[in-house]
Amino acid sequence: MNRNLQTALILVVALLAGIGGYFANRGGQSEPGTQTREISTETVNALLALNLPDTHGQVQALEQWRGKVIVANFWATWCPPCRKEIPDFAAASQALADQPVQFVGISIDSLEKVQTFDEEFKVPYPLLIAGPEVLTLAAGFGNDARALPFTVIIDRDGKARHIKLGTLNREELEGRIRALLAL
Repeated sequence: MNRNLQTALILVVALLAGIGGYFANRGGQSEPGTQTREISTETVNALLALNLPDTHGQVQALEQWRGKVIVANFWATWCPPCRKEIPDFAAASQALADQPVQFVGISIDSLEKVQTFDEEFKVPYPLLIAGPEVLTLAAGFGNDARALPFTVIIDRDGKARHIKLGTLNREELEGRIRALLAL
């Protein structure tokens, strides 16, 4: 992909993220940005069917984590809200390391940028590399703007239980996960 097209794509996705974040955080909802509609099994299965390379070039199948609570966070290194929330995700991941929970970051970015980010932040869970086309999955989860950051929490039975457009802090994230672990 040439540099100008890549830059234009990044600007469009950033603009959509801003617009999506604005609408997600407008009043009228008890939990801003939280999706409550029923998500189809096909949509969850499409997410779990992803096979993406990690920062070491090893292809990881999301399916390998079926049976655990899966926290799938769509993000990018150039997205300021994404960068803000990842330390909280890392801390929650470490706090829940002895539980049947798997965090996974699905980055809409280049391998080199994600590797540099990982070296700086020491993210304790897999960071997978995807192209912008993976955001078509986001629409199936109700994120029609395909904005970032975007998080899907899937329970151990494979049902999407929490969907959030916008940032999640550690307390909110751990509370949602612990509630699913108690089921």
